[in-house]
Amino acid sequence: MTTTGRSHATPLEHVEASGSPSITAARVLAVLRIATGFIFLWAFLDKTFGFGYSTPSERSWISGGSPTEGFLSHVEVGPLQGFFHTIAGTAWADWAFMLGLLGIGVALILGIGLRIAAVSAALMMALMWIAEWPLAQHTSAGESSGSTNPIVDYHIVYGLVAIVSALTYAGHTWGFGRQWAELPFVRKYPWLA
Repeated sequence: MTTTGRSHATPLEHVEASGSPSITAARVLAVLRIATGFIFLWAFLDKTFGFGYSTPSERSWISGGSPTEGFLSHVEVGPLQGFFHTIAGTAWADWAFMLGLLGIGVALILGIGLRIAAVSAALMMALMWIAEWPLAQHTSAGESSGSTNPIVDYHIVYGLVAIVSALTYAGHTWGFGRQWAELPFVRKYPWLA
């Protein structure tokens, strides 16, 4: 028990205490958290150094490329098209996007600060989802140029994984979430957990 009388046990640990097999569920959530964290961290690394997977080296951030300009300047329709075109390639948008990718990736991999990571990931992914609206666009040949599901695509799934990771204390399994939660400044400001 903490000084506030609340237990630090996760929902999965409460289930485990009742005899249900939650160790497997906790490990599955930890793997999902770490894998999703690596997706965010990889996007940061590829955009920074231009490994050639989605960002060629000549368009990398360290080579003077903008991580937001290509994506945001090509928003063709949607409720925020003008806004996205206005911020495409601006220094503040590039820095916010890249720090977001790095922070979310590191937080998910290490299992710390998952509440902030969840809110940040959900916001970032929601904005990227809106930027690609409408999602199920088709070329003149009838082939889909992107997602074929107009409601749920990978942006929504990544945001949901971050939220589920925070809500289930997934950072306590194969992560540093438990130690992070015991730090004095995190105990003082629990929204940092």
